[in-house]
Amino acid sequence: MTGIRVLIADDSLMVRDMLTDILGSDPEISVVGLAENGLQAIEQTRSLKPDIVAMDINMPVLGGLEAIERIMSATPVPILVITDLDHARIAFSALSRGALDIYHKSFYSPDMAAELIAKVKLLSKMKVIRHIFPKEGEASVGSHPFAQIKNASSLPPAVGQIGGRREHGKAFRVVAIASSTGGPRALAQIFSGMRAGFPLPIVVAQHISDGFVNGLVEWLDSVTPVKVKFAADGELLQENRVYFAPAGTHITVKASGRLALAGAALEDLLHPSCDLLLASAGEAFGAQSLGVILTGMGDDGVEGLRSMRERGGYTVAQDESTSVVFGMPKVAIDNGLIDKVCPLDEIGGLLQQLAERE
Repeated sequence: MTGIRVLIADDSLMVRDMLTDILGSDPEISVVGLAENGLQAIEQTRSLKPDIVAMDINMPVLGGLEAIERIMSATPVPILVITDLDHARIAFSALSRGALDIYHKSFYSPDMAAELIAKVKLLSKMKVIRHIFPKEGEASVGSHPFAQIKNASSLPPAVGQIGGRREHGKAFRVVAIASSTGGPRALAQIFSGMRAGFPLPIVVAQHISDGFVNGLVEWLDSVTPVKVKFAADGELLQENRVYFAPAGTHITVKASGRLALAGAALEDLLHPSCDLLLASAGEAFGAQSLGVILTGMGDDGVEGLRSMRERGGYTVAQDESTSVVFGMPKVAIDNGLIDKVCPLDEIGGLLQQLAERE
């Protein structure tokens, strides 16, 4: 068979049939295997060599988390976790085991079906690497899921020397992060590269289905040393806090040092808006703003970075080799809006060092 070869792993016959119908409706996609549990998923991944595996988490015989570990350590392949809201937090732990992304089990409208097809096509093209997990008796992968953290190889010039754009003696006051597809795992690795007591507030605009926002915040707070929480409208920014927008809202910062939330309109396909967050950070804090753009498709965040940089802010982009989707960072880099391009495992260390500068 030609085109994108998909293996579906789910213990529900109804879900397997539904996914087969949806994915098979696209001429570029072929469903080459159906697995009822994690053990079958491992065996069929080895024998059928699919381009991508669509994997449930709760399955008999062998669950999805264990199946992901074994697949990524033996026959690595892009994995899309498809789960329901009841298991959102568990789904995010699958990212630490090598899954690329998660998707909610909602296939009941043409728009949702089209979104799922587009996500499968996109992720099937991603390059994945072998993951080595601890042997029995060693520390669990869940204990330190993002251990490979490096310090930044080089730092920007000292305050007051960054292309003449920074105000002398002014420390950063906020970190604003734009993130989309592949972002949850990237954020976990970045935050794991920081020490407890990180001396700045961090505000994140992460594109994700509303139903997964609670699970994302809970999961990140459990696997990183910084405090991850939902923002409240009018809340005062504090150091060592990572703020996320509640479902269905945009998030911005004000010159008063407070957060502002606004409901997303029906026509806002992307929320929270990365452009709104980054632009607000630049407007509020100018040269004391630090912007980061991570993996994701499209260009949301690029104009926000432009606004931030015009006001003297410092900007960082994830590099191509570590991005699940090198879309948003590439557009920002190509537009000359980035001061430093970093592999993912250096960004946490870079932010730590920048934040600690006087």
